[in-house]
Amino acid sequence: MSLPASPATGDTRAVWTGVAGTGEPADRAARTTQPRAVIGVSLKMYFGYQRTLDYCREVAAVALAHPAVQSGEIELFVLPALPALPEAARVLGVSGVGAGAQDIFWEDEGAYTGEVSGRTVAELGGRYAEVGHAERRRIFGEDDRTIGLKTAAAYRNGLTPVLCVGELQPGSVEEAVRHCTADIDAALNRARSLGPAARTIVAYEPQWAIGAPEPATPEYISAVIMGLDTHVRCLPGQAESRVIYGGSAGPGLIGRLDDAVAGLFLGRFAHDPQALKTILDETAVRLGLLVMAGGRP
Repeated sequence: MSLPASPATGDTRAVWTGVAGTGEPADRAARTTQPRAVIGVSLKMYFGYQRTLDYCREVAAVALAHPAVQSGEIELFVLPALPALPEAARVLGVSGVGAGAQDIFWEDEGAYTGEVSGRTVAELGGRYAEVGHAERRRIFGEDDRTIGLKTAAAYRNGLTPVLCVGELQPGSVEEAVRHCTADIDAALNRARSLGPAARTIVAYEPQWAIGAPEPATPEYISAVIMGLDTHVRCLPGQAESRVIYGGSAGPGLIGRLDDAVAGLFLGRFAHDPQALKTILDETAVRLGLLVMAGGRP
């Protein structure tokens, strides 16, 4: 199968090699039970309702035409603003893309004015719930206890938590691993004390890199995530969990990272659907599913 060139990168030819060495075309192979890469997008509060749905329609079109997403080799999800979640989940769902919430409350019901429960998110079609983002920690004062309770609420309601962790200031790899594993343990230990654990997507986002012009260096990202991946997968119930990178991530990054980095958690650099397509193509190249002739995807 040939793909048209990305408008941003000039004239190239893309050749799909099949899925997982089966020799079958990627868009006809059965979906895999465990994705080999994870790409997530948070829209934060940048888009209004109609723009969110327009974006989701464009992403759905990209995903439908992308063999690695259709086969399940790449797990793709989008976290819109909550009012758009039901329609976004419907639009994205037909293309195999998941949707979720950027936050949930820790209780499933009660007198909690203005909050939204994981139960409601699941009813609205959500499959993911972001917890512990640096902005929630900084602006709303969320601590380890709160994040652990929200992680438990995600598990309890069948949502995959996207657990965000990251050090405040640049430092050594060892310091970053210590800081992030402490945050992971605090959240997951609290969650396990309240019920069964399940698969978690850990988003490593060094707080000093969020919103910065450039991400952390590929060498630094890879080294930290190698440490986090080893730690997380040894925890009870987390054998299938994955660690992805966020923090000014965008096109051109995934191919420069170690294989321990399962994917990317994207913000503004993926708010253009064509940029997201480029990242999906780069991820497919990294997995050996797509061979480029004449240049990068």
